[in-house]
Amino acid sequence: MTRTRGLALALLLASACTATPAALEGTNPPDATPTSAPSGTTGPTPTTSPSPEPRRPRFFGRLRRIPAAIATEMTGATWEPDCPVALEDLRLLRFNYLGLDGEIHRGPMVVDVSVAEDVLGVFEQLFDAGFPLKHVAFARRWRPNAPVDTTRSVTSSFNCRPALNPDGTPSGSWSEHAFGLAVDVNPLQNPYVAADGSVLRPAAETYVDRSQDLPGMIHPGDVVVLAFAAIGWEWGGDWSGKKDYMHFSLRGR
Repeated sequence: MTRTRGLALALLLASACTATPAALEGTNPPDATPTSAPSGTTGPTPTTSPSPEPRRPRFFGRLRRIPAAIATEMTGATWEPDCPVALEDLRLLRFNYLGLDGEIHRGPMVVDVSVAEDVLGVFEQLFDAGFPLKHVAFARRWRPNAPVDTTRSVTSSFNCRPALNPDGTPSGSWSEHAFGLAVDVNPLQNPYVAADGSVLRPAAETYVDRSQDLPGMIHPGDVVVLAFAAIGWEWGGDWSGKKDYMHFSLRGR
């Protein structure tokens, strides 16, 4: 009897050893890849977590003294020793802005030290409101009788140049830009319009009709006008007769 039981037990063990592990409940086939790393391993584990959403762009601006390299660049171009403001009384701004292309850009601007913080605050408001700017950059050197740039639309401030007559000739007095106390915003989209309705740049004729609501245009009571008014600046679009829709200045000139 004992021999018979021993033979049966041996046959049972042999059958268990020859069965495929996959047939045993709760096991994986020998070549199966584990679905998770074993406890205690240091290798990377797969993840199904979604990628984080991109951070929303926000306004960032700063102001500083004019660096030596930029002072050298400005001298003989937009600044001369006989200008009505010294270089040490100017400040360099750099800030983010929304472009007409819908992308976020960063540009420089030079203004008088007395208005630097206020002007930076204005462009923060324009950014937050989604008002687009074509381009923000340093002004170009003013040259009498230079050909009119028909398509450039640069938002800028300081430029040591004379005030100009409607025909583009110098008036004999300094422009507010020569003090760093004026800003031109999207000049093409907001042109200077003479009392007779004419403009110097043919490309700006599209924007003479101010009833249009085109990107980059400034209108009475909009965020651009209100933001500059809040710091005490006046808008050339409020002038009688001639209109300088691009122009904002501290002294209204």
